[in-house]
Amino acid sequence: MAGKLKGSEILKIAASIRALVRDGVDICNLTVGDFSPEQFRVPGLLADGIRAALERGETNYPPAIGVRPLREAVQRFYARELGLEYPLESIAIASGARPLIYGVYRTLIDPGDKVVYPVPSWNNNHYCTLLQARGVPVRCGPEHRFLPTAEALVSELPGARLVCMNSPLNPTGTAITRDALRGICEAIVAENERRAARGEKPVYLLYDHIYWMLTFGETRHFTPVEVVPEMARYTIFIDGISKAFAATGLRVGWAVGPVDVLMRMTPALGHVGAWAPRPEQLASALLLDDPEGVRAYHREFKPAIRERLDLLHEGVQALKREGLPVDSIPPMGAIYLTVKLAPFGRVTPSGQVLRTNEDVRAYLLERANLGIVPFQAFGYPGDEGWFRMSVGAVGPGDIRRAMPLLGDALRALRPA
Repeated sequence: MAGKLKGSEILKIAASIRALVRDGVDICNLTVGDFSPEQFRVPGLLADGIRAALERGETNYPPAIGVRPLREAVQRFYARELGLEYPLESIAIASGARPLIYGVYRTLIDPGDKVVYPVPSWNNNHYCTLLQARGVPVRCGPEHRFLPTAEALVSELPGARLVCMNSPLNPTGTAITRDALRGICEAIVAENERRAARGEKPVYLLYDHIYWMLTFGETRHFTPVEVVPEMARYTIFIDGISKAFAATGLRVGWAVGPVDVLMRMTPALGHVGAWAPRPEQLASALLLDDPEGVRAYHREFKPAIRERLDLLHEGVQALKREGLPVDSIPPMGAIYLTVKLAPFGRVTPSGQVLRTNEDVRAYLLERANLGIVPFQAFGYPGDEGWFRMSVGAVGPGDIRRAMPLLGDALRALRPA
């Protein structure tokens, strides 16, 4: 398994960019799904709560399932903000979303089990390798904003043990519609009704909605249980403070789902020590229980993210109107913009013919000081020119300076 497991392509690209920055190169870094504290600070209530907990001496082990005040706060938060009512036994805390996703796989998947996931998506291929599962990627295209449809997934449901979805989606920043989600959920419920009649195990839905608070404009976030209530028996939500509060390094996440799954998952995570630090848990409870504080933070945080995404989108569209081989999908949520950069067959000033996404990525890093991530890092096959741009570590000024450099780099190319 270890020999087959590949490292993160995103982190590899980010490491190369850090090396350039150390050498004094001014890079517009649109690669990592992280937040620079120079651009985005965590809520003051969260930071103050951590300091207060440390001063009180809250430095011992937390319970493996999470401290009760945070689990209760998540319970109230979901009821208040999402209309989802869950018993306390359905809520588990861990050190961010990653170990919880792994915990879902670890709890539900035996070697050889079938896991269905759309591509592009984040890390499902690696989790399948870790659990020796039979991953079945379902390719989603730009015609559906790279999101799955019921038609795309229904043929793969027979024999599947887990379906994995993420909305708003990393890497695209697009969000699934109510109708599309309803179709998928109705298909899962129907499949499980057939299995129940045969005495077979159900298929579960892992619904990662870590970006659900970051939607823009007319975009609305929907949950499986909201659109098809019967999905409460089969849906495991993955969530946390990392994205909605720029708190990626504080490592507090939660899973919400069927009690039997959560009760089996918690010991597995406990044995690997995946709990979040006690001070951060207690401070997160204070934050989630302060609805006006959350709204006040988002009144500044969300427009700042949207401004950066809009600047990127408008800049790419201006280059498109100029006739350059670029395009972008309007931002809907998260911190990402989907961009198409497809100067394939063109020749760089140094004489290289651009043939692949990696060729384009490397050329733009060298020529335009622009760091971007190709969709291959998210399991998407083929060199069609699709890239992710992430805005968490850049300011508006960085983007305004980068767009002319991108245009110059594309204009410098010549026909083969």
